[in-house]
Amino acid sequence: MQVTGAQAVMKSLEELGVDVVFGYPGGAILPAYDPMIDSPIRHVLVRHEQGAAHAAEGYAHATGKVGVCIVTSGPAATNLITGLADAHMDSIPVLAITGQVPSSAIGSDAFQEADVTGMTMPITKHNELVTNADRIAGAIKEAYHIASTGRPGPVLVDIPKDILNTTIEWHWPEYMDLPGYRPTIRGHGKMVREALDLIAGARKPVIYAGGGLVRANAADELFEFATSLDLPVVTTLMARGIFPDTHELHVGMPGMHGHWTAVKAFQDTDLLITLGARFDDRVTGKLDGFAPNARVIHVDIDPAEIGKNRQVDVPIVGDAKIVIGQLNKAVEDKGAANVRPKHDAWLEQLATWKQEHPLKWEQQDDGPLKPQTAITAIAKKYGNDAIYVAGVGQHQMWASQLIEYVEPRTWINSGGLGTMGFAVPAAIGAKVGRPDKRVVAIDGDGCFQMTFQEIAAAVQADIPVTFCVINNGFLGMVRQWQELFYEERYSEVMLPQDLPDLVKLAEAYGIPGFRATTVDELQTVLDKAYEITDQCVLIDFRVDPDEKVFPMVPAGMTNDDIIESAEEWYARVAAMVEAREPETD
Repeated sequence: MQVTGAQAVMKSLEELGVDVVFGYPGGAILPAYDPMIDSPIRHVLVRHEQGAAHAAEGYAHATGKVGVCIVTSGPAATNLITGLADAHMDSIPVLAITGQVPSSAIGSDAFQEADVTGMTMPITKHNELVTNADRIAGAIKEAYHIASTGRPGPVLVDIPKDILNTTIEWHWPEYMDLPGYRPTIRGHGKMVREALDLIAGARKPVIYAGGGLVRANAADELFEFATSLDLPVVTTLMARGIFPDTHELHVGMPGMHGHWTAVKAFQDTDLLITLGARFDDRVTGKLDGFAPNARVIHVDIDPAEIGKNRQVDVPIVGDAKIVIGQLNKAVEDKGAANVRPKHDAWLEQLATWKQEHPLKWEQQDDGPLKPQTAITAIAKKYGNDAIYVAGVGQHQMWASQLIEYVEPRTWINSGGLGTMGFAVPAAIGAKVGRPDKRVVAIDGDGCFQMTFQEIAAAVQADIPVTFCVINNGFLGMVRQWQELFYEERYSEVMLPQDLPDLVKLAEAYGIPGFRATTVDELQTVLDKAYEITDQCVLIDFRVDPDEKVFPMVPAGMTNDDIIESAEEWYARVAAMVEAREPETD
C-alpha cells in the first residue's frame, strides 16, 4: 500500500494503540495534520506548545501509558522543551513528534529552523532526526518502546517536511533494532537474599518509596511487602498514593516540606529500604547529614541512580514491580516470621510521633480564609477517588501534605523540575486519559497565570476539569523565603488578586466561576461547583497571604533542623542573634 510519510506517522501511532495526541499545527508539520482527519486518533488543540507537552505528561501520569504530542518546527519545537525536561526529571513516558524544515534547507538557517534534536539531547531518553521516509514507522515504534520501558522518559522524533510528503510503500516493522538497549528487569538473586538478611537484622527499618514505584505499577507488590513484614512506609512527593495514607504503617511524606514524623524517621532509621527513589536533594536536605546511621538497600531500574548520591550496601538493579515480587517470594519461602525485624518499639515510636506532631494551622471563623482550610475542604468534597493535579509552590506542598491519597496515579505534580504552569494543561491531559475520574487542578495564582489559556482547549474539546486557584495575591513560596531569609524585603512577588478577576475570566471562557473569600462561603461554593460535571469550573479561593508552609527544612541544612512553625523559626533566629551579640557591662 502506497502512503505518504505523513500518513505513515498516523498509521504508526494507530498501530501502537495511541488514542489521543495533544498538538498545534504549523508549516513543517502541516502534512501530518491532513491524514488526522481520517484517523480515529483524537486530537486536542492546545493554545501553546508547552501545554501540549504538559497535557501529554498529565495523560501519562494518570494512565501509565505514553503521552503523545505533535507540533511544528522552530519555536513550536522549542516550546516543548520545558515539558520534555519536566518529563525527563520525573520519568514520564512522552513521545514528541516535531516537524522540521525540508532536508535540503537544514543548516541554512531557514525560516522556523531549529536543531531540536541537538537541543533536546540532554533532556530526552532518545531522539532521532528522520532522514528517510521508509524509516518513519521504525523510528516511531522504537521511540515509543524506549519511552515506555526501562526507566520511562520522554523521546522525540523530528521529521523534515519533505520526508512527510514522500510517498513510500507502507510496512510496519516486526522487529526493532536497538543494540545496547536491554534494561535489566529482574533483580540479582544474591542481592535479594542479602536484602532480606539486612531487614531481619534491623531495629528501625523504613521503606523509602519513590515515584519509580508508580511508574512500575508496583502498588500491590509494595503493599504485600510492607504489610507482611510490618515495615513502615514513607512516600515521596512523586509516590503519594502508592501506599495508602490511611494505613497504620504509612508514616507520611518526607522532604523540605514533608511530614515531621517522616523526616524524623529518616534521620533515626538504621535501614533505608529504598524502592524507586533517587535521594533527591529535597528529600535528603544536606546530603552528608541525611540518615546518618542507616544502611541502605536500593532498588532501581536505572543503574546510574544507584550510588549516585548515597553509598549503598545492597544494590539491586531491576524493575521495582519485579524485584519487590522477588522479595515477596523470598519472604514467603523463608517465612515472614523469620524475616520480620524486631522493631515493635520503633513502630510504637513512629505512632507516638504522628500523634505529637500533626500538621498545624489556625483558622478563625471570622478571620481570613486559610489556604489549608480551603484545600482540606476541597479534599473532603471531592474525596480520595478524584485525581488531584498541582502546579508548583505553596499550594503544591499543602495539597501533598493535607489530602489523603489511597491509590496511585491520583496525585499528579511537577516534582523534579518544579515547573510553574504545569497544573492546567496536565489536568486536561489527565482527564482525557481518565474520563471516569473527577480531575481537580489545585493551582496557585502565579502558576495559573502562566498557562490558563489552556482552559480554552478544555472547553473546545469538552474536557470537564475543576480548576481551584489558591489565590493569595503573591508568588507565595518566594514571598515565604523573602520573609524568612531576606528580612521581609518583598521584591517583585505581588500579584494583585483582581488582576485578572478570575470569576470574570471564567465567564470569558464560557464556564461557571465562583469565589470564596470566607469560611462561611467555602462550603456553599464547593457544593455548587461539585454539582457541575459536564463542563469546566473555575473557583477563586481568596486566601490569607501571610500563611506559610510548614514543616520546613531550610535549604542547606540537615533534616535534623526541621522547623514546625513560623514561631519556632523566629525563636531560633532570635536565639542566634542573641548569641552573636557581644556582652556589655
